[in-house]
Amino acid sequence: MSLRQIDPKQRGLLIVNAHPVGAAETVTRMWERIPARPGGTSPVVLLLGHSAGYGLATLLTGLRGHGIRGVGVAFEAPETERRTASAGWYRTAAAARLVQEGGHDFVFVNADAFSEQGKAQVLDLVEKRYGPVDHLIYSLAAPRRTDPATGTVHHSVIKPIGRPYEAPALDFSEATPRVSSVRLEPATPAERHATEQVMGGADWRLWVEALAERALLADGFTTAALTYIGSELTAPIYRQGTIGAAKEHLERTAGELTAGVLAGRGRAFTVAAGAAVTQASSAIPSIALYTTFLRAVLGEDFRTTTEQAQDPWDQLTGAAPLVTDGEGRIRLDGWELDEHVQDRVRALWSDPRTGLTRATAGAEWFMGQIRELYGWGVPGVDYAAPAETTAPWPLALGGQ
Repeated sequence: MSLRQIDPKQRGLLIVNAHPVGAAETVTRMWERIPARPGGTSPVVLLLGHSAGYGLATLLTGLRGHGIRGVGVAFEAPETERRTASAGWYRTAAAARLVQEGGHDFVFVNADAFSEQGKAQVLDLVEKRYGPVDHLIYSLAAPRRTDPATGTVHHSVIKPIGRPYEAPALDFSEATPRVSSVRLEPATPAERHATEQVMGGADWRLWVEALAERALLADGFTTAALTYIGSELTAPIYRQGTIGAAKEHLERTAGELTAGVLAGRGRAFTVAAGAAVTQASSAIPSIALYTTFLRAVLGEDFRTTTEQAQDPWDQLTGAAPLVTDGEGRIRLDGWELDEHVQDRVRALWSDPRTGLTRATAGAEWFMGQIRELYGWGVPGVDYAAPAETTAPWPLALGGQ
């Protein structure tokens, strides 16, 4: 037990500590907004990257809407003498309480999903507790990955390809948000390759192959990896940059898995989600400003991650027809890329400083979303009171 009086340690978009009560409350609120559907099909699911963003939304909507059983994997930092545990650690503890209270059969593993040891630990648990897997959801985001075959440590970079990138960006370094500018030099071929190895489909392929080797692919197995396409406004740094190259690698991998190891046994898809405020996306230059403008245009019509996550579950489980685009992707981003919406965002982007004065509410919303990622600024939480910062990793709550 460790009661502490804690305050946010924040500089711009960087927050290095989490509030356990606030982080837990964000999970509870997400849960309460998801429609409950009794009598789901209860498929066995392996969810890689369950503790934040779309992975967390996928976990909660799967539990609430389809009664999924299975294993979630994340790699989160525990509490130390100097710092709280990570926000993802506290969110996992909160999700585990909901699992237990709802009588669900879902357990959580804290492990490096990129490592051979992590894969073995998880697959041993899956094999012992559940047997064949119906759905593998791949939602991992990390800055680096060690290739288990070579030992090479690949570091991802956020850079353009071919030419420098110059664009407006949202600056939160002062009390009032302002528009600054960013310039990035193009990536080298080695940096592009490294980013593909971290954020592309290499590790996804290893997980599917490992399931196949252990005879853990259920009849009609499906696997889906989360991806993003985005607007033409962010394309030079996203879809046409190193991250986009990694996403294209991920999408190619889906086709190769379906035609290869899954031939006659299952299918692989990518799921193209819409914009969201996540720890990963906030690190990409210009994405904060774009998302601010998008929120200013859409207001409450900006779709949450849990609202978006319901569609792929319905399609993967057969509750709704499976619909893909010409590239074989399940699309969740129509609300964002609607031409009328993009026209209004482009108008703000054309003169970003003036645009920001018209999108002040969007900037305040964006910063509020960033703070909530770490459990800060959550309505109803008493931040003046000492908080219990010690929380055990909740694998045991699932009854292993």
